[in-house]
Amino acid sequence: MSSFEAIDALLASAPEPVPLPPAGQRRRLREDVGLSRAQVARALGVSPSTLGGWEAGRDPSGQTREKYAYFLRQAEEKIRARATVAEDDAAQAEPSAPVQEQEADGDQDLDQEQDQAELAEPQPCVLCGLPARYAVAGYPQHLDPTECNATVTTVTVPTPTTTDLAPDTDPGAGAAGEEPPARRPRPARPGADDRGGVRLAPVGRRVQAADTPDLIGQAVAAALAEHSGDVEAATAALVKRAIPDAMALLDATRKGGRYDIVAHPWLPDILRKKTARGADEIWEARPKWTRPELPPGEHQVTALDINGAYLSALKTWLPLGQLEHTSGNTHDRRRSGFHLITPPAWEHQAVLPNPIGARDEPGPVWVGEPTLRQLLRLSGPKYGLCDPPVIHESWTSGATETLLEKFRILLKDARDKAISQGDEVTLEYVKAMYSKFVSTLGESNYNREIYRQDWMHLIRSQAFANLWMKAFKAYDEGLTVVRAMGTDELHVIGDWRAVFPEGRAVTEVKVKDTYTLTAGT
Repeated sequence: MSSFEAIDALLASAPEPVPLPPAGQRRRLREDVGLSRAQVARALGVSPSTLGGWEAGRDPSGQTREKYAYFLRQAEEKIRARATVAEDDAAQAEPSAPVQEQEADGDQDLDQEQDQAELAEPQPCVLCGLPARYAVAGYPQHLDPTECNATVTTVTVPTPTTTDLAPDTDPGAGAAGEEPPARRPRPARPGADDRGGVRLAPVGRRVQAADTPDLIGQAVAAALAEHSGDVEAATAALVKRAIPDAMALLDATRKGGRYDIVAHPWLPDILRKKTARGADEIWEARPKWTRPELPPGEHQVTALDINGAYLSALKTWLPLGQLEHTSGNTHDRRRSGFHLITPPAWEHQAVLPNPIGARDEPGPVWVGEPTLRQLLRLSGPKYGLCDPPVIHESWTSGATETLLEKFRILLKDARDKAISQGDEVTLEYVKAMYSKFVSTLGESNYNREIYRQDWMHLIRSQAFANLWMKAFKAYDEGLTVVRAMGTDELHVIGDWRAVFPEGRAVTEVKVKDTYTLTAGT
């Protein structure tokens, strides 16, 4: 046998991959048999996010592919068998069946009415953003879906420009100078796809935090039992598995949500590393500032620790769909992403850090949404601290501020409970979950379930922006700001307890250190 014949024989004997149904059918089959993503993932021996990737279009390989194909075939058979039984039952149904169905519908309507409440004042509908008079399961909504559909198809909101925003309104504040309520992006038709990023699911009842099982408490109890109550060993084991556990918790919080998180989206070149050990083009505006001069005399400085900096930063505007390129000096507050800007001049370096961070190089720079919004806010009439930045081009998508909100609330509640009960095991576990979640969102070998370099930059930038606002609050209340570093370090002179509540909650600060400085040192 010649070498070519051997190759032909080898190719002929190579097994054909097991066929899989189209990606659009995979999720439907799972949902139609009434199984959650976590249940199926556990049976297949993969993570829920991996299964989500298969349902979004990626294909498994090897033995895992065979198992997944078998599950889909059996699910389809089960659905077909149910349909056959339903048809037989319908053919043999008694005349009273319609009456029974009507009574059942009446009970369902009663349950829905009990889940509805009339609002004292209209609030923005979570689906379309316009005023709604009722709340369903605690969320303001229009009771008649046609009201939302009519809004989506007939209302056009003009895109504001930085020129429009700067003279008359503060882009970061409402009429009374407060941050405006988060406005959700307008929904596409049920089943439609927001290109490349997150598939819009049919609108249904919003799942509350109480609907999610206590995965954190269960994991802690299991770890303590496994290590016979040894706190150090249990804590070490929990911290070691913090990343996969955080991903499982994220998947549980997304159950019933309007958006499916896509774990590995297409990203523009500005978000790709230029070398294996290099960086991409995004500037996160990380503070690294020390006051150049102090007032005359000797000063007692307090170094404050900002609690849960990355946990609080999970509440930020995150892009949903594929990032799309635009040019021009315009900003749409309903979208989020990255912007090439020329930062404004900063004339307050002697008393406040530059909101663009510790950047020495002049000229345009790519920044994330939190940095741009902060610069626009500071250039508005409420603050008037700088000129508006000049936007040259952008990569953005429709966005929401609450994509990770349920995930954040569960972690925050577990953290608060652990602090109140002196439960250091849970506290360290929760800290590891949210800090490692953020640090491994990019192309990390420690978390291959999700590659969201865009989200990592935006969450980090939000944490830096939050610290800057703490520094400004201290300055505005009469304290002397001495230093601002990273996400959680703020050094001040003065009665800081009159400005910031002391404690361990995410809304409080704690003392890291105290020291004395004399003018000229």
